[in-house]
Amino acid sequence: MGLLPANSTASGSNSDTRMAGCLLTGIPGLEHLHIWLSIPLCTMYVAALAGNGILICVILSQPSLHEPMYIFLSMLASTDVLLSTSTMPKALANFWLGSSHISFDGCLTQMFFIHFLFVADSAVLLAMAFDHYVAICSPLRYATTLTSMVIGKIATATLTRSFIIMFPSIFLLKRLHYCRINIIAHTFCEHMGIARLSCSDISINVWYGLAAALLSTGLDIIFIIISYIHILRAVFRLPSPDARSKALNTCGSHVCVILLFYVPALFSVFAYRFGGRRIPRYVHILLANLYVVIPPMLNPIIYGVRTKQILKGAKEMFSNIIKESK
Repeated sequence: MGLLPANSTASGSNSDTRMAGCLLTGIPGLEHLHIWLSIPLCTMYVAALAGNGILICVILSQPSLHEPMYIFLSMLASTDVLLSTSTMPKALANFWLGSSHISFDGCLTQMFFIHFLFVADSAVLLAMAFDHYVAICSPLRYATTLTSMVIGKIATATLTRSFIIMFPSIFLLKRLHYCRINIIAHTFCEHMGIARLSCSDISINVWYGLAAALLSTGLDIIFIIISYIHILRAVFRLPSPDARSKALNTCGSHVCVILLFYVPALFSVFAYRFGGRRIPRYVHILLANLYVVIPPMLNPIIYGVRTKQILKGAKEMFSNIIKESK
């Protein structure tokens, strides 16, 4: 199935490739370690599901947490769960059962949701930075600025922007003619991995992918940095050391989450584009797999440990569950 018949015509090859689907090889060069690698990956995935699931339940069940900060946090937890779920089940099925085949349309669908959720995750982090900016720089206007209607509009804008940015990539991939090779050296489908199966000119795909990244994640990073410059200026103008400490502690959790999200992603992107052959292919793919489980796993821990309101809400939720079970 890795190679399609050599006597296929250009159009026939394109049709056969789409009918035959694609093969995901897993982590090339580490095939003998797939079973062992699956153990920590599965553990982290289950921990991410459990941690984010509990976090969402705590926020939804506790009226005291129905504030903009925690609503944005529940949005982040939801996108984290969906992002890891869009990749890990297929990767684990490949590691355990050798289920490497995926239909062409299935591959496009997985690609779309991975990139869609990544862009949405980035937008939620920007919304959280805006929330902190308003809370610290304009506290008297906080309640009137971040109303339920505004939060709803932010959520709608997040999903709409992610859809508009990523939807064209499906058509950019469908327009290509595909060669006889249908093997993707990865554990999941991503835009350039699919495009490189083509024997057509993929320069449009390359430039579109770069533009989409710069106009979404790139702009989000710039706006987050600008927000925190203003936040830090406001914090260090506070007269009380206790107020400064409280404000910095509030922002600390968000900064940790931002670093967890962007640093591995940027390292992976730049290492892949500029590292060339100096960095083995399996390192890139291993990093990509760790990236979709480690931040989702750690985010609930960071917020749970550093945020007293969430800890208190979790205790109340579990105590209510125990009381009802008796």
